[in-house]
Amino acid sequence: MTETSGITLRSGSAADAEVIRLLGDIGFGIATDRAEAERTHSVFAPENGIVAHEGDRIVGYAATYTQTLTVPGGHPVEVSSIANVVVAPTHRRRGILRAMYTEQHRRTEELGLPLTIFTASQGGIYGRFGYGPSITEQHIGFDRRFAQFHSGTPDPGGVELTATTAARGVVPAIYDRWRRVQPGAQLRPEPAWDAVFADLPRYRGGGTELFAFTHPDGYALYRYHRRGSGSAIEVVELRAVTPDAHAALWRALSALELFDRVEAVIAPDDPLPHLFTDPRLVRTTGLRDALWTRLMDVPAALTARSYQADLDIVVAVDDPFRGAGGTFALRVRDGHAECAPTTRAADVELGIDVLGSVYLGAHRIRRMAAAHHIRAKGPAVLRALDLAFQSDRDPVLGWAF
Repeated sequence: MTETSGITLRSGSAADAEVIRLLGDIGFGIATDRAEAERTHSVFAPENGIVAHEGDRIVGYAATYTQTLTVPGGHPVEVSSIANVVVAPTHRRRGILRAMYTEQHRRTEELGLPLTIFTASQGGIYGRFGYGPSITEQHIGFDRRFAQFHSGTPDPGGVELTATTAARGVVPAIYDRWRRVQPGAQLRPEPAWDAVFADLPRYRGGGTELFAFTHPDGYALYRYHRRGSGSAIEVVELRAVTPDAHAALWRALSALELFDRVEAVIAPDDPLPHLFTDPRLVRTTGLRDALWTRLMDVPAALTARSYQADLDIVVAVDDPFRGAGGTFALRVRDGHAECAPTTRAADVELGIDVLGSVYLGAHRIRRMAAAHHIRAKGPAVLRALDLAFQSDRDPVLGWAF
């Protein structure tokens, strides 16, 4: 146990499950049932989380789970993921969140995990703890009545209408093939798949139950919305291992008559607009962060991923929250990195939150430098770093947790 300002921190227990559920429902404005909570706790077990309490009252909670994340180069890395972080509204501004994050990071360092990730409900809180937004989602929509595929777009076929009960048996294996090559994607545990196919009404936004298209190398889960001003197809999840599967699935979705608009979330570099004769047809309706990342061990994290160009540079990383910062020599040859502390003068200076933002390749080094988050000795250093840190594809969050 640890104590701070009259608040005691300890590991959670199975006996805390109901109180944790109530605290989460209040904090996030939802109403979960016991079955849903049990699915969540089978992954994010209360025993692995941190409970904050005052006397015998639980007033804060942070869940954690070790999962496998794919980083640039297709490398799987074991990381710590944090979820369901909540502080009772009666106990705000008392340092409880900071205390829980301090303890959580201490535990992660003990486990030797190089990265911590989470999906954030608010964007202005976590930079001070060393996190940076590391995946961007692009919300799009288009009128399928005007969708014409250009002459070079393949029509490979292979898409089948699949009952969701049958899709439950084939989709996870396709996803697993996809996540092994997709930066930002994670291994998805069975209870998370159960949650997808449970398809609870409160997650449907007024839409129908899920429908499924499957392809040997991909799948699309979607639902229909009937609205007063029109109708829409919501693509809940589309994963394609090959370009042919990607084109085939979008052809099938675009052929769903009686529903005019198609809405989806894609990666910023998704080729969808360029499958059509008029790329302008696909309109961006929003951009938001999907994942936040913090490096817990800079050398271990930087040597876990691949790079697009050779590099020999000294990087100074500032970590005001924990002790993961320092000055590091980073040498890259043929995509593989060596990284170790050094006493040499730094060529580049940045915060550990900024390093988290550029780590998966969603945000360019040059953009962060233009925003005055990175300081380099000169433009040549900046160009070399920018080129090396690029990824061959934008990262995509595999599943939200």
